[in-house]
Amino acid sequence: MNDEIQRADYDSPWKDILETYFQQAMEFFFPKTAALIDWSVPYVFLDKEFQAISYDAEQGRRYADKLVKVRYLSGKDAWLLIHIEIQGEKEDEFPLRIYTYNFRILDRYKTSAISLAILCDSDKNWHPSTFCFTSEDTTLYFKFGSVKLLKYQRRFKQLQASNNVFATVVMAHLRTQQTRSKPSERKRWKLSLIRELYDQGLSEQDIRNLYKFIDWVMILPEGLENEFWEDFKKFEQERKMTYMTTGERIGEKRGQLNHAKSLVLRQLTRLLGEVSEQNRATIEFLTLEKLDALGEALLDFSSTDDLLRWLQQNQ
Repeated sequence: MNDEIQRADYDSPWKDILETYFQQAMEFFFPKTAALIDWSVPYVFLDKEFQAISYDAEQGRRYADKLVKVRYLSGKDAWLLIHIEIQGEKEDEFPLRIYTYNFRILDRYKTSAISLAILCDSDKNWHPSTFCFTSEDTTLYFKFGSVKLLKYQRRFKQLQASNNVFATVVMAHLRTQQTRSKPSERKRWKLSLIRELYDQGLSEQDIRNLYKFIDWVMILPEGLENEFWEDFKKFEQERKMTYMTTGERIGEKRGQLNHAKSLVLRQLTRLLGEVSEQNRATIEFLTLEKLDALGEALLDFSSTDDLLRWLQQNQ
């Protein structure tokens, strides 16, 4: 399945990894803001509150968006709101959306939020950080924090040397971008990144969390995926550190399969309208590799007939 379409899903592991390692993410990407926060006081994710603020937003290719309440390092009762978005593709209206959310947060809580963006797209010329509006009597200038993952390509050795877990997250994302249409190379990098988790001396839980993220973003064709799993099992046996069981692996694979089916059906519905029950039933029996191929092919579909022909040729 096309990587960018694959990651249009709103239930991506970016949400999980951001929630699990929010402090590390802030320290890695936005150290100046991180330095303002009293990390000894638990922070709070305001998911329901943010849903009310973002009620009319289209579900573009965003990996995650969060509103977080944190305690200022100075001031016993001073709290700070942080709005952070992880954006998966270039979007012309993105700066406007960031500004709109910032204003809505101010309107609702009577306090300004720090707005931050992590840009995961592959367009090297797109790096928004401001929203501006000017007319004869009104000028608006809004600046938000913005980091571009693509720029870390030149700092890969620094990423490898970092002890921040988000360095691994960035490396997995970059290697995924770099190995599109290169599944064998992706398999090699996937195993290499996971080996490094063990070499870093991370805790078992950290290894499990980061393994889950790497395994999800660096999707392989079914045959290579099986080869990867066999290589990985041998590696764990050599290290005498068996963290990932066969049962967990089967569960993860089933989850990937269900995720891929759901995503393909949503994309087809957007493109062609409601998918018939017969076509849905056929899609339900496709392997992960076939779903991957359908995700690529549907970009060229213009009618239901195109879908029917593809299904007939690929059952």
